[in-house]
Amino acid sequence: MINKCCLFIDRRWIADHIAGRRTSQGEIMQIRARMSMSADGYVTTPNGWPALTADPAFVSGESHGIREFLDDCEAALMGRTTFEPALTNNRWPWPDLDVFVLGSHRPDGTPDHVTTDSDPVRLLEKLRSANRGGDVHLIGGPKTIGTFHAIGALDTLELVVLPMLFGGGMQLTPVLRPDTGLTFQRERALPGGSVEIVYSCRGSRTELPSKPASQR
Repeated sequence: MINKCCLFIDRRWIADHIAGRRTSQGEIMQIRARMSMSADGYVTTPNGWPALTADPAFVSGESHGIREFLDDCEAALMGRTTFEPALTNNRWPWPDLDVFVLGSHRPDGTPDHVTTDSDPVRLLEKLRSANRGGDVHLIGGPKTIGTFHAIGALDTLELVVLPMLFGGGMQLTPVLRPDTGLTFQRERALPGGSVEIVYSCRGSRTELPSKPASQR
């Protein structure tokens, strides 16, 4: 006689496994996007630089809580546009992280330990298979973040809101779909006046009302 318990499969486990959250060791990794933005909602300066670089308090690899963030990460996931400048840098930007790159081809000079693929689902499966239980830093702009969110792989969106107004630049939307579901997890003040806000990104938000609450 077949034990009915053997036939039971946790649906949440299946969802996590398909989305790439469940590792080969059974751990659940988190794919975490972290972006800076101005107080008026721009993730780049009008000249196209990441918002964080405009902050006088910015120190690459040190400021705005990045060290604490990376302590929980074992891998970096990014698009080719973010990755290729690293090939000519004097210093490898991700010395303590496994690197996975989404791109149409493998750039010349790519180190052997870097994993590349042109398909986000295949790349996600390679990342999941190699994962040892740590989190993954999803690096890049709204397009890269939107690509992995579209296949259900984005777990958290972590925003560092700067005490600055830009008046122009790139915004998260519409590349990252406006109906992305955001659930508040935590926030903290950072030195220099910035605020870190962390949201989970599961599901979609409800339809926006056609009228303000006072008129409904």
